[in-house]
Amino acid sequence: MSEPVRLSRRTVLRGLGTAIALPWLETFAPRPVRGVEPAAGEPGARINRMVVVYVPNGAHMAAWTPELAGDDFVLPYILEPLAPFQNRLNVFTGLAADKARAHGDGGGDHARSLAAFLTGCQPKKTRGADIRVGVSVDQVAAERIGEQTRFPSLELGCDRSVQIGGCDTGYSCAYVHNISWRTQSSPMSKEVDPRLVFERLFAESTPEGRAGRAKRAFYQRSILDSVAENARDVRRQLSLHDGRKLDEYLTGVRAIEQRIARAEAVTNDFQPNYEKPSGIPAEFPDHIRLMCDLMVLALQGDLTRVITFVVADEGSNRPYPFLGVAEGHHNISHHQGDAEKQKKIAEINRFHATQFAYLLERMAAVGEGQQTLLDNSMVLYGSGISDGNRHNHDDLPIVLAGGGAGTIRTGRHVLYKRETPLTNLYLAMLDRLGAPTDRFGDSDGKLELG
Repeated sequence: MSEPVRLSRRTVLRGLGTAIALPWLETFAPRPVRGVEPAAGEPGARINRMVVVYVPNGAHMAAWTPELAGDDFVLPYILEPLAPFQNRLNVFTGLAADKARAHGDGGGDHARSLAAFLTGCQPKKTRGADIRVGVSVDQVAAERIGEQTRFPSLELGCDRSVQIGGCDTGYSCAYVHNISWRTQSSPMSKEVDPRLVFERLFAESTPEGRAGRAKRAFYQRSILDSVAENARDVRRQLSLHDGRKLDEYLTGVRAIEQRIARAEAVTNDFQPNYEKPSGIPAEFPDHIRLMCDLMVLALQGDLTRVITFVVADEGSNRPYPFLGVAEGHHNISHHQGDAEKQKKIAEINRFHATQFAYLLERMAAVGEGQQTLLDNSMVLYGSGISDGNRHNHDDLPIVLAGGGAGTIRTGRHVLYKRETPLTNLYLAMLDRLGAPTDRFGDSDGKLELG
């Protein structure tokens, strides 16, 4: 019989190149000291996370912006899918991304929008290798708190990154395809293949891990098969409730593994001549939801506390035939007041909001003591463009969901003064992650979220 595993929040189930972190369990719950809630980053504090979900080409703002400010607002058409979480989110109006504007650089709003969204910095207009923008807020957070998790951050998306060449009116493709920047000139490429994300999360990045991965693939074994004995040893030390939570978590891991395998089978069966990454589902909605489920697993296992997810790259001209929209998204975003095009844009926007609601639903289903994963997270959703026809960067479509580990008052439509920097929100979020800073990008203050 193997020796019992000593349990802690960092316990990992291992076997045949596999490393699966445990989810939050009551066993790990800190004992309160005289009822005082520890501050962010202190021992015993609730874990807080930051997730950013980006959607391209702005929104049909007439169907996005609530009419009333305050607690009694009604979600408009585009945001209706978020109704189950209205009391757990805030809609923000008035925030601006000034550095996405031209400031004398001419066209290229899409490139600037994505590059400036999390940096609050003006991208240098260049098609060459001399790209420069700024460090993004997710990487500021990763630098400060990343050592507490296996991965300082995860960068995910559905459109593969391109780093060279020109993509938007004199701007490098690096600006159009990357939201996360480790340094002023070093973008963090996003991963779009669910299979590669899954293996990164749960396979050890060692020669032994790679060998184990190859062996599992050869014998068509589940990643859970290799940790079964270790999991049984851990389960014997848990309460009945925690044992069930562990089983639920591992069942979720297996379910995603099976969905990735099915996606690979569909790709192989129906697109034999198309060199498509193996784990990408053929249908866009399936791809988005699989990435959302992987994000939840990563957060649930405390593998990372910082994630960016670009649903589609800025300027995306993807059609949405399953919504009855055969035209490309970017093309119809230049609607010139055409009511039919605006209606189609609203349908695309609502579809994106529906996928965001799915992510919130999955996060809300993960219990963490008396709270949920959603309660202990800050999930930012939005775009660096307001109306796609005008390419304006004020009154951005922004939603912040989650309770920030009890630090955010939710259930509001908050109307800020026009031209309030979006980066003011980031300062408030960094505070709640235990990574405070006085200035970031073009910030001129700090939003009050409590």
